Amino acid sequence: MRWLLGAVLLVVAGQAAAQSGAPPTVRPYLWSSERPKSQIGEINVFRRFSNERTAAMREFYGEVLGLPVLPETALGGGQMIRYPVGSSEVKLFPVAPSPANTAGISEAAGVRVLTFFYADEAAVSQRFTARSLPAPKFAPAAARAGARAALLQDPDGEWVELVVMPGASQEQLARFEIGITVADLDASRAFYGDVMGLTPQPPQRDERLGTVKYPFTHGSTTINLWSFGGGAASDAQAAGMQYIVWNVAAIDGVVRERGARVDRPLSAPGQMRTLWLLDPDGVSNYFAEFAGNDNKPQ
Repeated sequence: MRWLLGAVLLVVAGQAAAQSGAPPTVRPYLWSSERPKSQIGEINVFRRFSNERTAAMREFYGEVLGLPVLPETALGGGQMIRYPVGSSEVKLFPVAPSPANTAGISEAAGVRVLTFFYADEAAVSQRFTARSLPAPKFAPAAARAGARAALLQDPDGEWVELVVMPGASQEQLARFEIGITVADLDASRAFYGDVMGLTPQPPQRDERLGTVKYPFTHGSTTINLWSFGGGAASDAQAAGMQYIVWNVAAIDGVVRERGARVDRPLSAPGQMRTLWLLDPDGVSNYFAEFAGNDNKPQ
């Protein structure tokens, strides 16, 4: 009955927030440790890529980065290639042929960096060189004590950060981070903190990027926001976030009350029911409730 107790506690918390006059947030309806493990991830990221690079993308994420891949028959599947990372998933969507991305992290607004964690730098480098790829250039990561990190681009030109943490626990290695370049920090922090209800963490100076990042966490997933000022081109359509939820109709009520920017309205009940929002830069944040997702007591 653990899931039922969790649901009751979340409803009580929501009622208490309403009585206190606090604005509602999406947070009570996100998947969390109070519920049995989701079969479809919890906060997932989807990236679109040119379908002519499908083989190279599969090799890079599966064999070079060493991520496990789900079968096409897995619940919540489809045409995308799905890689579980902790309680998240990286979902790669093949689209019509297009040029590879050439923009730097600071040169476009949108999802710019996916961060993965490892314990053994030599093992990571060996997977690159075994496939005739340059070994990542790891350097001390000032914001992560004892860690070394490397920035590189995947076969479609999108940015990936690899962080090596010797002696890290399995819990630390299961973390996953999504980095977003934004035009207006105040607006984006309000969206992810006040509307989404993700937990803000202390800002951190990132010397490699030359800016300050603002982390927001939920479970093992972190969304990092940073800005280089306005004027950057938009890259909002290349990637976005998917949140697995247990009551998408309740979220619809929250976003209506908060005046969030709806991209696709609440869909009709079915095997999957969705609601799509856009953040201040136009990045998709969509909520999906799956009828077949495991919400039984464990």
